[in-house]
Amino acid sequence: MAARRGAASGERPGPRRAPAHGGPGPASTLSPRPAPHGGGNHAHAQAPARRGARGPAGGGPASCTAHARPGCAGCHAGARPRRRQRRTHPLGGKHRRFRCWIAAARALAAARGVDTPAAAIARTREAAMTIAIALNRFGLGARPDETLSRDPKGFLLDQFGRYEALPPAWATLPGSQAIAAGYIAERQEVRSTQGDAKQRARIDLRKDGRDILRVAANARAVSALTTPTPFVERLVHFWSNHFAISADKQTVIPFAGAFEAEAIRPHVLGRFEDMLLAVERHPAMQLFLDQAQSVGPGSAFARRATSRDPKKAPGLNENLAREIMELHTLGARTGYTQADITEFARALTGWSSVGLGRGGKVRAGAGDPGSFVFRPMLHEPGTRTIMGRSYAQQGEGQPLAILGELAAAHSTADHIATKLARHFVADEPPPALVARLSAAFRESSGDLPAVYRALVVAPESWAPTLAKFKTPWEWLISSMRGLGMSDANEIQVAGVMQQLGQPVWRPGSPAGFDDVAASWAAPDALVRRVEMAQRLTVRATGAIDPRELAPKLLPGNLAPATAQAIARAESLPTGLALLLVSPEFLRR
Repeated sequence: MAARRGAASGERPGPRRAPAHGGPGPASTLSPRPAPHGGGNHAHAQAPARRGARGPAGGGPASCTAHARPGCAGCHAGARPRRRQRRTHPLGGKHRRFRCWIAAARALAAARGVDTPAAAIARTREAAMTIAIALNRFGLGARPDETLSRDPKGFLLDQFGRYEALPPAWATLPGSQAIAAGYIAERQEVRSTQGDAKQRARIDLRKDGRDILRVAANARAVSALTTPTPFVERLVHFWSNHFAISADKQTVIPFAGAFEAEAIRPHVLGRFEDMLLAVERHPAMQLFLDQAQSVGPGSAFARRATSRDPKKAPGLNENLAREIMELHTLGARTGYTQADITEFARALTGWSSVGLGRGGKVRAGAGDPGSFVFRPMLHEPGTRTIMGRSYAQQGEGQPLAILGELAAAHSTADHIATKLARHFVADEPPPALVARLSAAFRESSGDLPAVYRALVVAPESWAPTLAKFKTPWEWLISSMRGLGMSDANEIQVAGVMQQLGQPVWRPGSPAGFDDVAASWAAPDALVRRVEMAQRLTVRATGAIDPRELAPKLLPGNLAPATAQAIARAESLPTGLALLLVSPEFLRR
């Protein structure tokens, strides 16, 4: 058997060795156990030899455990060293050719346009991620009852033709003129009363303003939850933050919702210049930046007031002029000077709102309360020179001409392009994308849908990396949409957003809320989201299985670790809460 085994393994049989200690002859080498040693009359079980085991330092056999001495010739006389055998592939020597056949088959399938299983899986995952980007990065988050489009880009662009500027959620809210009429009447009551009645009237005025804001905030949320055009709805939120007002100012509180409904929503798919004009003329912006109090030093009104009492001469207010140039159009550090801001402020004098400007009275024939009005008596006469260009127009034509130039400026195009790219793509927007968006803005003379189309078709917009961290507003709306909620009145959005750290229409600054992760990803802010997620999931109607919901909300982006954590949750609400605060859901 030893000879046959050696032949089978390719070894050449050697001469047989003579037995030692007078033991058996050659037959003993075929026995599965070694024969008893001659004269010793003992037997021992030999331990299996280890591969590559060596004897003592002379190269001899290993020690005999029975005789307790090294190199027992009787125990190891018949043992022959076995050669190390090579591991072979189950297919034998043909496995290399087999692998070549597989590679050739894959190459042929690719050449013929036939999907291999691996390619099909990769393509499916890529398609799912593209859908997720359309729903979450461009939109406001997926809904469980939403039908996913196979053409994400077409799904986004098609929304332009279906957008409703005044959806049902907004249709029943009072406009700025009705709000102004009530505000002016209540303010007059405060002025005309004394003592405790005056204090109660002042409290009622503030309460009514907060009630109007709360209802408008709920309408904004309902519109975001139920809209069939979430991409355009996100753009409304973007522009409302770009042209930011802040309800921290008492007089602005009741007008904040009307500002978004009247100055932003109707113009989000129009020309930038038209939106700019509607924004700057709106009473909310006029009140927020004190434009209604600005009087030209050389105006007829100022000369008359100075002649009566030089100590009470009205003055020029530069707030609106500064924010138009620095935040709304050109951007900071783009070549204008303080002198340019002052000249622009002089050109803007005369802009006001009926009943909300100096004196606060509605004169006969002046127009409806809260409507825009140009007051020639307040306007600073003369030619204005801004950034090297002269504007000799008279009256209201002068600020309109300046606004038109600012809206079409190259710096404005760059500023708007940068902010759009930062909002939709990355905190540090890709320069190439910014350049293309800026070019689309200039070439279309500020046609906003043309800029949006350039954004949608840009490859940078579809990068699979979840680069944007959701603001509290984005997270709340996407969470409620993901849970299938449509009614925001149950949670009172204004109060919830106050808890989450982003109160609606209250950024506290004309610059609006920050649009970078560093402002929203602090540990305490994440703790508040966890607490809110638990509250939302308890309110969710029906037995929603988070294991089934997660792939619908995060197609192509759901990490195995997140899926496993959701599956191991102790209850359905806990699993849903884990989904809403998962790393994939917190980003878009």
